[in-house]
Amino acid sequence: MEVQITSENFESLKKGQQPLVVDFWATWCGPCRMVAPIISELAAEYDGKIVVGKCDVEENEDIALDFGIRNIPTILFFKNGEVVDKLVGAQSKAKFEEKFQALL
Repeated sequence: MEVQITSENFESLKKGQQPLVVDFWATWCGPCRMVAPIISELAAEYDGKIVVGKCDVEENEDIALDFGIRNIPTILFFKNGEVVDKLVGAQSKAKFEEKFQALL
């Protein structure tokens, strides 16, 4: 299950026990809508192993600015509170899965 990333919960999720994957998106973004079902599917598959969050860049501009998010969708992969990988743009499920596996 995906969690909504906000300014209030981001730091605690980032520094949590499990790796964190954050999908930066917006409601008007076509490629974001293409990626959303893949991210949801992977969130369910990796439930209990990886925390998957969605961060609306319009509602949480501060987080997007902190990480220099200029294009969406951008997916950041965190381990031990640090960004360890990044994907920009619509990708295949296989590509996302490869990045998820690398976090474990």
